[in-house]
Amino acid sequence: MTAQEDPTPYLDEEMRGLLAQFQADVRPLEKLQESLDAVRGRGEAADGQVRAEVLPTGALGGLRIDPRAMRLGADAVAEAVLAAAGAAAEDLAAQMAGLMTNGLAPFAGEVRRFTQD
Repeated sequence: MTAQEDPTPYLDEEMRGLLAQFQADVRPLEKLQESLDAVRGRGEAADGQVRAEVLPTGALGGLRIDPRAMRLGADAVAEAVLAAAGAAAEDLAAQMAGLMTNGLAPFAGEVRRFTQD
């Protein structure tokens, strides 16, 4: 298909206009989804010797333990890992809340309209 071919030849002009408007309306939501998929929460503990990264799914996406942290002992390292992961989860939640607030702001009027009916 060339760039000039119409992908919707079966639609009349009004339907094409509605489809184009719908695609334009949905694009900010697609961008929001892309941003949410890309966000990463980061946290650290034990004076930065343990660093964690959390993915949007909530899974641990990365963990870095500085060799010096091993001097803390197994229990302290385990606590530091949990603390770093918890901090990363909090960071992720804050970032996602900000993205959602900003990303959905253009639709606030529509939401109010629907909730008032």
